[in-house]
Amino acid sequence: MANRQPAKSPSRQEPTTEDPSVDLLEILNRTISEVVEGAPAWLVSLIFHLVLLIGLGLWFIAAPDVNPFVVQMRFASDTGEQLEEMTIDMAPDVDQLDEEQIIAQLELPLETEPLAAAIAVPEAPEPISSQREVVAPSLGRVLDGRKPASRKALLKAYGGTALTEAAVLRGLNWLRRNRKKDGGWSLTGPYKDGSRDENRESATALALLAFQGAGNTTNKGAFRAQVRRGTRFLLKRLQDNGKFYSGRLDNHALYTQAQATMAVSELFAMTGDEDLHEPAQRAVDYCVRAQSSQGGWRYHPGHDADTSVTGWFLVALKSAQMAGLDVPSQVFIDVSRFLDRVANPNMDLYAYVPGELPKPSMTAEALLCRQYLGWPQDDERLISGVKYLLDHPIQWRQENSYYWYYATQVMHHMQGDDWKQWNNVMRVELPAHQVDEGRDNGSWSPNRDRWGVYGGRLFNTCMHIYMLEVYYRHLPIYEHVYQD
Repeated sequence: MANRQPAKSPSRQEPTTEDPSVDLLEILNRTISEVVEGAPAWLVSLIFHLVLLIGLGLWFIAAPDVNPFVVQMRFASDTGEQLEEMTIDMAPDVDQLDEEQIIAQLELPLETEPLAAAIAVPEAPEPISSQREVVAPSLGRVLDGRKPASRKALLKAYGGTALTEAAVLRGLNWLRRNRKKDGGWSLTGPYKDGSRDENRESATALALLAFQGAGNTTNKGAFRAQVRRGTRFLLKRLQDNGKFYSGRLDNHALYTQAQATMAVSELFAMTGDEDLHEPAQRAVDYCVRAQSSQGGWRYHPGHDADTSVTGWFLVALKSAQMAGLDVPSQVFIDVSRFLDRVANPNMDLYAYVPGELPKPSMTAEALLCRQYLGWPQDDERLISGVKYLLDHPIQWRQENSYYWYYATQVMHHMQGDDWKQWNNVMRVELPAHQVDEGRDNGSWSPNRDRWGVYGGRLFNTCMHIYMLEVYYRHLPIYEHVYQD
């Protein structure tokens, strides 16, 4: 896109004989002089005011235009040096006038594999042993990359570009435009290609996670007004027992609970706002009570488990741990036990539920859990699983944002050649397929996505934003956490 320079304002010059407005004034002056000599006083006054009005009109016509507002944008696909500070200059959101104190919650529902309806599968008779398990250290620094002072350096270090940052900004602006008047978001609209099912709590949580991933909180960031209003919307739905989801108990319920808990915990960790402490701990306590005897979570509290729902809860509870909230260590031991049961004999590939065949999406989600649970970077099982994921790269003809979201995080934590190989495709393909015109400018269409029909445009857009925020959303744990 070529740079446009603001048009220069014409300087005001002294009138010349070639100025048509001057000729007209001279004619009027001569005419007035001839008429005034014998005219009554009232007529003289009328003529004077008439001349004054004509003169003012001519002055306004000749006045210079105000310089037009011009937006200059620069895009690039190379990493590092060309990155410049991203700023947002836009008409103030009316919500920015609302300085009430607020709090937060979180995101999304899904249905078929991995968001599918429950399938009766016989359990493995004996859990597979998870060897070389290590105790995960504190993850308190993982969110530090979201700070404004860190983002630019992390983008340069980990392969982000001006193009990826521009895509994040456009995505967040799409979310801003599509917020409802009550402060929350919707899975079904007002945009096109919404989900077939509504879930206001989930939609609002998804949006909040996207804003928070770029460093926005209730009191900091260009989108702080959206975070404040969305947080207020969600916390009003937090029940006394710590449950976020409302209505009937369906396949969305525990996804919503896990995501909401993650959002509240992240916001508490980012702000240290004590008003968030009690709601966040209440939500965490409900998550702990909802864990099943199998060690994971699924669609109903305390009953059954699958890798998809369990992955959301594990990351949510690790976020709570980062924030200094109380999470019993036994919870993580039991999650590890469940992951053993959905793993293949080599412990490098993972299925949706025990007894099924492994698949890339569940392997990616389970490996991320293993990383957070303390598997070392050089663990042979982890290395083997990563190679399997690299054999299933990002290909737009087989769009699967759910799988890409988890695989992107796994690769980012691994770093090295694995991350470079994955990122070299991701940082080009995702911005290239973002809608760039019309009302949906900044979003991603769900129409070709594997799970798009379930989450709709908002879900799909948020998942893509999370991936493009990966450079600073969570610090690579093997570089910034486990070696501290």
